Amino acid sequence: MLISIFAELLINNRALVVYDGEKVYFPTYGEMIPGRQFGLDYDYETNYRELQLAYQKSDGPEFVILPPVPYDAYEIDLKDGRFPPYPPSFADRHYLGTDVIGRDIIARLVYGFRICMAFSLLLLVMNFTIGITLGCIMGYFGGKFDLLFQRIIEIWSAVPFLYIIMIISSVIIPNLLMLVLISVLFGWMGLTWYVRTTTYKERAREYVLAAKTLGASNSRIIFHHILPNSISLIITFVPFSVAGGISALTALDYLGFGLPAPTPSWGDLLQQGTSNLQAIWIISSIVASLVVVMVSITFIGEAIREGFDPKMHSTFE
Repeated sequence: MLISIFAELLINNRALVVYDGEKVYFPTYGEMIPGRQFGLDYDYETNYRELQLAYQKSDGPEFVILPPVPYDAYEIDLKDGRFPPYPPSFADRHYLGTDVIGRDIIARLVYGFRICMAFSLLLLVMNFTIGITLGCIMGYFGGKFDLLFQRIIEIWSAVPFLYIIMIISSVIIPNLLMLVLISVLFGWMGLTWYVRTTTYKERAREYVLAAKTLGASNSRIIFHHILPNSISLIITFVPFSVAGGISALTALDYLGFGLPAPTPSWGDLLQQGTSNLQAIWIISSIVASLVVVMVSITFIGEAIREGFDPKMHSTFE
Protein backbone atom coordinates (compact mmCIF):
# COMPACT_ATOMS: atom_id res chain seq x y z
CA MET A 1 0.00 0.00 0.00
CA LEU A 2 2.78 2.45 0.90
CA ILE A 3 4.64 1.65 -2.32
CA SER A 4 1.51 2.28 -4.39
CA ILE A 5 0.61 5.50 -2.54
CA PHE A 6 4.09 6.96 -3.15
CA ALA A 7 4.61 5.17 -6.47
CA GLU A 8 5.68 8.37 -8.23
CA LEU A 9 8.86 8.44 -6.13
CA LEU A 10 9.84 4.92 -7.18
CA ILE A 11 8.23 4.35 -10.58
CA ASN A 12 7.95 7.40 -12.79
CA ASN A 13 9.42 8.89 -15.97
CA ARG A 14 9.84 12.22 -14.22
CA ALA A 15 13.09 12.87 -12.39
CA LEU A 16 13.23 13.15 -8.62
CA VAL A 17 15.85 15.91 -8.69
CA VAL A 18 17.37 17.92 -11.56
CA TYR A 19 20.26 20.37 -11.17
CA ASP A 20 21.13 22.35 -14.30
CA GLY A 21 24.13 24.12 -12.79
CA GLU A 22 22.10 27.08 -11.53
CA LYS A 23 18.83 25.84 -10.06
CA VAL A 24 17.46 22.67 -8.47
CA TYR A 25 14.17 21.27 -9.81
CA PHE A 26 11.82 18.67 -8.29
CA PRO A 27 9.65 17.60 -11.25
CA THR A 28 7.96 14.54 -9.69
CA TYR A 29 4.95 16.29 -8.16
CA GLY A 30 5.39 19.62 -9.93
CA GLU A 31 4.19 21.08 -13.20
CA MET A 32 5.38 19.98 -16.62
CA ILE A 33 8.84 21.37 -17.42
CA PRO A 34 9.54 21.77 -21.18
CA GLY A 35 12.81 20.49 -22.60
CA ARG A 36 13.84 23.98 -23.67
CA GLN A 37 14.16 24.86 -19.97
CA PHE A 38 17.22 22.58 -19.85
CA GLY A 39 18.67 23.62 -23.20
CA LEU A 40 16.94 20.96 -25.32
CA ASP A 41 15.36 21.82 -28.67
CA TYR A 42 11.68 21.06 -27.95
CA ASP A 43 8.81 22.58 -25.96
CA TYR A 44 7.05 19.41 -24.76
CA GLU A 45 7.84 17.69 -21.46
CA THR A 46 11.47 16.87 -20.84
CA ASN A 47 12.67 13.33 -21.45
CA TYR A 48 14.63 12.98 -18.23
CA ARG A 49 16.34 9.76 -19.25
CA GLU A 50 17.86 11.51 -22.27
CA LEU A 51 18.69 14.53 -20.12
CA GLN A 52 20.52 12.28 -17.64
CA LEU A 53 22.62 10.80 -20.45
CA ALA A 54 23.41 14.27 -21.77
CA TYR A 55 24.50 15.50 -18.33
CA GLN A 56 26.63 12.37 -17.79
CA LYS A 57 28.53 13.08 -21.02
CA SER A 58 29.25 16.65 -19.97
CA ASP A 59 31.92 17.61 -17.46
CA GLY A 60 29.75 20.13 -15.63
CA PRO A 61 28.11 19.92 -12.19
CA GLU A 62 24.68 19.15 -13.68
CA PHE A 63 22.96 15.94 -12.68
CA VAL A 64 19.62 14.12 -12.85
CA ILE A 65 18.36 11.65 -10.23
CA LEU A 66 15.74 9.27 -11.63
CA PRO A 67 13.45 6.84 -9.77
CA PRO A 68 14.59 3.18 -9.65
CA VAL A 69 12.10 2.39 -12.45
CA PRO A 70 12.24 5.42 -14.80
CA TYR A 71 8.97 4.71 -16.63
CA ASP A 72 5.36 5.48 -15.89
CA ALA A 73 2.36 3.24 -16.51
CA TYR A 74 1.34 4.91 -19.78
CA GLU A 75 4.69 5.42 -21.52
CA ILE A 76 5.43 3.29 -24.57
CA ASP A 77 9.12 2.51 -24.92
CA LEU A 78 9.89 1.27 -28.45
CA LYS A 79 13.31 -0.01 -29.54
CA ASP A 80 14.78 0.30 -33.04
CA GLY A 81 14.57 -2.94 -34.98
CA ARG A 82 12.68 -4.78 -32.21
CA PHE A 83 9.01 -5.26 -31.51
CA PRO A 84 7.40 -5.52 -28.05
CA PRO A 85 6.87 -7.27 -25.77
CA TYR A 86 10.45 -6.97 -24.59
CA PRO A 87 11.88 -9.46 -22.06
CA PRO A 88 13.21 -8.35 -18.65
CA SER A 89 16.35 -6.25 -19.01
CA PHE A 90 18.49 -4.52 -16.40
CA ALA A 91 20.23 -2.51 -19.11
CA ASP A 92 16.94 -0.98 -20.29
CA ARG A 93 15.66 -0.87 -16.68
CA HIS A 94 12.59 -2.92 -17.59
CA TYR A 95 13.14 -5.29 -14.67
CA LEU A 96 10.03 -7.39 -15.42
CA GLY A 97 9.92 -6.67 -19.15
CA THR A 98 7.20 -4.83 -21.05
CA ASP A 99 3.70 -5.62 -22.25
CA VAL A 100 2.68 -6.11 -25.86
CA ILE A 101 2.86 -2.42 -26.74
CA GLY A 102 6.05 -1.59 -24.83
CA ARG A 103 4.81 -0.37 -21.43
CA ASP A 104 6.77 -1.31 -18.33
CA ILE A 105 5.29 -4.28 -16.42
CA ILE A 106 6.33 -3.06 -12.96
CA ALA A 107 4.72 0.33 -13.58
CA ARG A 108 1.51 -1.29 -14.81
CA LEU A 109 1.46 -3.66 -11.82
CA VAL A 110 2.01 -1.02 -9.14
CA TYR A 111 -0.31 1.63 -10.57
CA GLY A 112 -2.88 -1.07 -11.37
CA PHE A 113 -2.67 -2.26 -7.75
CA ARG A 114 -3.40 1.27 -6.55
CA ILE A 115 -6.53 1.40 -8.70
CA CYS A 116 -7.60 -2.09 -7.55
CA MET A 117 -7.21 -1.16 -3.89
CA ALA A 118 -9.07 2.14 -4.34
CA PHE A 119 -11.90 0.24 -6.01
CA SER A 120 -11.94 -2.45 -3.30
CA LEU A 121 -11.83 -0.06 -0.35
CA LEU A 122 -14.55 2.19 -1.76
CA LEU A 123 -16.65 -0.90 -2.43
CA LEU A 124 -15.96 -2.17 1.09
CA VAL A 125 -17.03 1.06 2.81
CA MET A 126 -20.21 1.46 0.77
CA ASN A 127 -21.25 -2.20 0.92
CA PHE A 128 -20.65 -2.41 4.66
CA THR A 129 -22.43 0.88 5.36
CA ILE A 130 -25.58 -0.24 3.54
CA GLY A 131 -25.44 -3.90 4.58
CA ILE A 132 -24.77 -3.27 8.28
CA THR A 133 -27.34 -0.50 8.61
CA LEU A 134 -30.10 -2.39 6.83
CA GLY A 135 -29.23 -5.72 8.48
CA CYS A 136 -29.34 -4.20 11.97
CA ILE A 137 -32.69 -2.56 11.31
CA MET A 138 -34.18 -5.75 9.85
CA GLY A 139 -32.97 -7.90 12.75
CA TYR A 140 -33.93 -5.44 15.46
CA PHE A 141 -37.42 -4.46 14.38
CA GLY A 142 -38.41 -7.69 12.56
CA GLY A 143 -42.08 -8.05 11.63
CA LYS A 144 -43.43 -6.70 8.35
CA PHE A 145 -40.38 -4.51 7.73
CA ASP A 146 -38.13 -7.55 7.93
CA LEU A 147 -40.37 -9.65 5.67
CA LEU A 148 -40.64 -6.85 3.09
CA PHE A 149 -36.89 -6.39 2.77
CA GLN A 150 -36.29 -10.14 2.71
CA ARG A 151 -38.46 -10.38 -0.41
CA ILE A 152 -36.79 -7.29 -1.95
CA ILE A 153 -33.32 -8.77 -1.39
CA GLU A 154 -34.36 -12.14 -2.82
CA ILE A 155 -35.74 -10.52 -5.97
CA TRP A 156 -32.77 -8.16 -6.38
CA SER A 157 -30.32 -11.04 -5.90
CA ALA A 158 -31.77 -12.73 -8.98
CA VAL A 159 -30.74 -9.85 -11.28
CA PRO A 160 -27.61 -10.94 -13.25
CA PHE A 161 -24.77 -8.58 -12.32
CA LEU A 162 -22.54 -9.39 -15.32
CA TYR A 163 -25.32 -8.72 -17.84
CA ILE A 164 -25.97 -5.30 -16.29
CA ILE A 165 -22.26 -4.45 -16.59
CA MET A 166 -22.24 -5.62 -20.23
CA ILE A 167 -25.27 -3.51 -21.09
CA ILE A 168 -23.89 -0.38 -19.42
CA SER A 169 -20.42 -0.85 -20.94
CA SER A 170 -21.94 -1.17 -24.42
CA VAL A 171 -23.71 2.20 -24.01
CA ILE A 172 -21.14 4.30 -22.14
CA ILE A 173 -17.49 3.97 -21.14
CA PRO A 174 -17.50 3.28 -17.38
CA ASN A 175 -15.09 5.01 -15.02
CA LEU A 176 -13.92 3.86 -11.58
CA LEU A 177 -16.72 5.53 -9.62
CA MET A 178 -19.37 4.17 -11.96
CA LEU A 179 -18.04 0.63 -11.58
CA VAL A 180 -18.05 1.06 -7.79
CA LEU A 181 -21.66 2.25 -7.77
CA ILE A 182 -22.80 -0.60 -10.03
CA SER A 183 -20.98 -3.13 -7.87
CA VAL A 184 -22.52 -1.65 -4.71
CA LEU A 185 -26.01 -2.12 -6.16
CA PHE A 186 -25.42 -5.88 -6.13
CA GLY A 187 -22.78 -6.29 -3.42
CA TRP A 188 -24.45 -5.17 -0.18
CA MET A 189 -26.92 -8.05 0.13
CA GLY A 190 -24.59 -10.83 1.29
CA LEU A 191 -23.52 -9.09 4.50
CA THR A 192 -27.08 -8.00 5.28
CA TRP A 193 -28.22 -11.58 6.00
CA TYR A 194 -25.42 -12.22 8.49
CA VAL A 195 -25.86 -8.90 10.31
CA ARG A 196 -29.63 -9.45 10.44
CA THR A 197 -29.19 -12.89 12.01
CA THR A 198 -26.66 -11.63 14.57
CA THR A 199 -28.84 -8.65 15.49
CA TYR A 200 -31.88 -10.89 15.84
CA LYS A 201 -29.94 -13.05 18.31
CA GLU A 202 -28.35 -10.17 20.25
CA ARG A 203 -31.58 -8.23 20.77
CA ALA A 204 -32.85 -10.96 23.11
CA ARG A 205 -29.84 -10.71 25.44
CA GLU A 206 -29.95 -9.14 28.91
CA TYR A 207 -27.86 -6.08 28.12
CA VAL A 208 -30.35 -5.02 25.42
CA LEU A 209 -33.25 -5.45 27.82
CA ALA A 210 -31.34 -3.43 30.43
CA ALA A 211 -30.69 -0.64 27.91
CA LYS A 212 -34.41 -0.53 27.03
CA THR A 213 -35.29 -0.39 30.71
CA LEU A 214 -32.97 2.59 31.18
CA GLY A 215 -34.75 4.39 28.34
CA ALA A 216 -32.13 4.09 25.57
CA SER A 217 -33.40 4.88 22.08
CA ASN A 218 -33.58 2.24 19.36
CA SER A 219 -30.73 3.83 17.39
CA ARG A 220 -28.51 3.89 20.50
CA ILE A 221 -29.28 0.25 21.29
CA ILE A 222 -28.53 -0.82 17.71
CA PHE A 223 -25.37 1.18 17.05
CA HIS A 224 -23.91 1.50 20.58
CA HIS A 225 -24.78 -1.87 22.07
CA ILE A 226 -25.67 -4.53 19.51
CA LEU A 227 -23.29 -3.52 16.73
CA PRO A 228 -20.11 -3.40 18.89
CA ASN A 229 -20.90 -6.93 20.09
CA SER A 230 -21.14 -8.07 16.47
CA ILE A 231 -17.88 -6.49 15.34
CA SER A 232 -15.92 -9.77 15.22
CA LEU A 233 -18.41 -11.18 12.69
CA ILE A 234 -18.22 -8.04 10.55
CA ILE A 235 -14.41 -7.96 10.63
CA THR A 236 -14.37 -11.56 9.39
CA PHE A 237 -15.85 -10.44 6.08
CA VAL A 238 -13.42 -7.54 5.51
CA PRO A 239 -10.56 -9.51 3.86
CA PHE A 240 -13.00 -11.47 1.71
CA SER A 241 -14.66 -8.23 0.59
CA VAL A 242 -11.32 -6.62 -0.33
CA ALA A 243 -10.13 -9.74 -2.15
CA GLY A 244 -13.51 -9.99 -3.89
CA GLY A 245 -13.25 -6.38 -5.06
CA ILE A 246 -9.81 -6.98 -6.55
CA SER A 247 -11.04 -10.17 -8.24
CA ALA A 248 -14.16 -8.45 -9.58
CA LEU A 249 -12.28 -5.53 -11.14
CA THR A 250 -9.61 -7.85 -12.56
CA ALA A 251 -12.28 -10.10 -14.07
CA LEU A 252 -14.20 -7.18 -15.58
CA ASP A 253 -11.02 -5.73 -17.11
CA TYR A 254 -10.03 -9.17 -18.40
CA LEU A 255 -13.40 -9.53 -20.14
CA GLY A 256 -13.22 -5.99 -21.54
CA PHE A 257 -16.08 -4.53 -19.48
CA GLY A 258 -14.01 -2.68 -16.91
CA LEU A 259 -11.91 0.47 -16.99
CA PRO A 260 -11.12 1.90 -20.43
CA ALA A 261 -7.65 1.69 -21.97
CA PRO A 262 -4.94 2.76 -21.31
CA THR A 263 -5.79 2.67 -17.58
CA PRO A 264 -3.30 0.46 -15.69
CA SER A 265 -5.18 -2.75 -15.05
CA TRP A 266 -4.35 -6.17 -13.71
CA GLY A 267 -7.12 -7.63 -15.85
CA ASP A 268 -5.57 -6.15 -18.97
CA LEU A 269 -2.17 -7.65 -18.05
CA LEU A 270 -3.83 -11.01 -17.41
CA GLN A 271 -5.52 -10.87 -20.81
CA GLN A 272 -2.23 -9.98 -22.51
CA GLY A 273 -0.43 -12.77 -20.68
CA THR A 274 -2.95 -15.46 -21.64
CA SER A 275 -2.92 -14.26 -25.25
CA ASN A 276 0.89 -14.14 -25.48
CA LEU A 277 2.17 -17.15 -23.58
CA GLN A 278 5.52 -16.87 -25.36
CA ALA A 279 6.08 -13.70 -23.28
CA ILE A 280 6.14 -15.73 -20.07
CA TRP A 281 7.20 -12.70 -18.00
CA ILE A 282 3.77 -11.09 -18.45
CA ILE A 283 1.60 -13.96 -17.20
CA SER A 284 4.07 -14.94 -14.45
CA SER A 285 4.25 -11.37 -13.11
CA ILE A 286 0.51 -10.82 -12.87
CA VAL A 287 -0.26 -14.30 -11.49
CA ALA A 288 2.47 -13.97 -8.84
CA SER A 289 1.15 -10.52 -7.89
CA LEU A 290 -2.42 -11.79 -7.55
CA VAL A 291 -1.34 -14.74 -5.40
CA VAL A 292 0.83 -12.61 -3.09
CA VAL A 293 -1.80 -9.91 -2.64
CA MET A 294 -4.70 -12.33 -2.06
CA VAL A 295 -2.75 -14.40 0.48
CA SER A 296 -1.50 -11.27 2.26
CA ILE A 297 -5.00 -9.81 2.51
CA THR A 298 -6.34 -13.09 3.89
CA PHE A 299 -3.68 -13.36 6.60
CA ILE A 300 -3.92 -9.69 7.56
CA GLY A 301 -7.71 -9.97 7.75
CA GLU A 302 -7.42 -13.05 9.95
CA ALA A 303 -5.06 -11.21 12.29
CA ILE A 304 -7.45 -8.26 12.54
CA ARG A 305 -10.37 -10.61 13.22
CA GLU A 306 -8.46 -12.25 16.06
CA GLY A 307 -7.60 -8.82 17.44
CA PHE A 308 -11.30 -7.93 17.65
CA ASP A 309 -12.48 -11.35 18.85
CA PRO A 310 -13.20 -11.13 22.60
CA LYS A 311 -12.93 -14.92 22.95
CA MET A 312 -9.24 -14.75 21.96
CA HIS A 313 -8.48 -12.47 24.91
CA SER A 314 -10.80 -13.91 27.56
CA THR A 315 -9.65 -15.81 30.64
CA PHE A 316 -11.78 -17.89 32.94
CA GLU A 317 -11.02 -18.16 36.66
